[in-house]
Amino acid sequence: MVEEMVAEFERYLRVERDLSPHTVRAYLGDVGSLIGHLEGAGVEGLSGLDIGVLREWLGDQHGAGKARATLARRAACARVFTAFCHRRGWLDDDPGLLLGSAKAGRSLPAVLDQDEARAALDSAGADDPKELRDQAVLELLYATGIRVSELCGLDVDDVDRERRTLRVLGKGRKERVVPFGLPALRALDAWCIRGRPLWIREGTGPALFLGIKGGRLDQGTVRRVVHARLTDTGVTDLSPHGLRHTAATHLLEGGADLRSVQEILGHASLGTTQIYTHVSIERLHTAYRQAHPRA
Repeated sequence: MVEEMVAEFERYLRVERDLSPHTVRAYLGDVGSLIGHLEGAGVEGLSGLDIGVLREWLGDQHGAGKARATLARRAACARVFTAFCHRRGWLDDDPGLLLGSAKAGRSLPAVLDQDEARAALDSAGADDPKELRDQAVLELLYATGIRVSELCGLDVDDVDRERRTLRVLGKGRKERVVPFGLPALRALDAWCIRGRPLWIREGTGPALFLGIKGGRLDQGTVRRVVHARLTDTGVTDLSPHGLRHTAATHLLEGGADLRSVQEILGHASLGTTQIYTHVSIERLHTAYRQAHPRA
C-alpha cells in the first residue's frame, strides 16, 4: 500500500507539479527516509504520521549532521507529501501544516574575479570540434549566467544572432530571453560553422551543443569542460554553477540593476538574486580596506 502511495506521489510531482527530474529524485529520497523512520518506529502505513513524528524525523536528521539546506528541503518535501496524502484521504489531518519552515543557510557563492574570468576564456585551444565546442560552452555560460540544464537544452533555433539573444527554457518550463555579447557570438559561430557540422550524425536533431557521438551534450560533460579549463589555466576551480554566480556578480559590479539580473538569471524571487549584492559588497569592503589609509 505504501509503495502505491509513493508511486502516486511521484506521478503527482512529475505531471501535476512539473518538477525537474532532479527535484523529483530528491523528494522521493526524502519520502523514503520518512517512511523508513516510520517503519523503524514500528508504525504500519501512514496511520501514525503526525507532527511529532515529523519533528522527530527531522531531529534525527539534524543529529546525523545533515546540512541546513538538506533539512530545509526535507521539511518542504514533508509538507508537500502530507498535503498530498490528506487530499487523497490517506491522512485524516495534514500534520505538515504545523511544521515550521527550516531556513537554509545562505553562504556567499565562490566566484572568479574579472581577471580570472578573462584568463580562463582567453586560453582557447586548438581549432578542432571539441575545443570549439568547449570554448562556446564557456563563453555562453559566463556571458549569460544560464544553468547547465538550460545550456544543454538549447537548440540551434534558440539563438538569435542578430539580436544576440538566447531563448531559454528554465525551471517550471518558463521561457525567457537572455542577451549575450560579441565574444560569445564569435565562439558560437566558430562552433556552428567549423565544429558542429563535423559531429552531426543521422538522428542528431536540433541540439545546439553536441557530444562526440552526435547526441545532445550532457550536463556531466559540461562540468568536466569547466573543471578542466579552470584547472588547466591555474584559475580557482569552480563548477558551471560557479560561472553563473560569477556572471551575476560581474553584472552587478558593472552597474546592472537587481531586477535586470533577476530576469537574466530566471529567478522567481528577487530575494534569491539579492545574495549577489552581498558578494559585491564584500568585494567593495576588501577594496576599501586595501586602498583607504584610514580603513
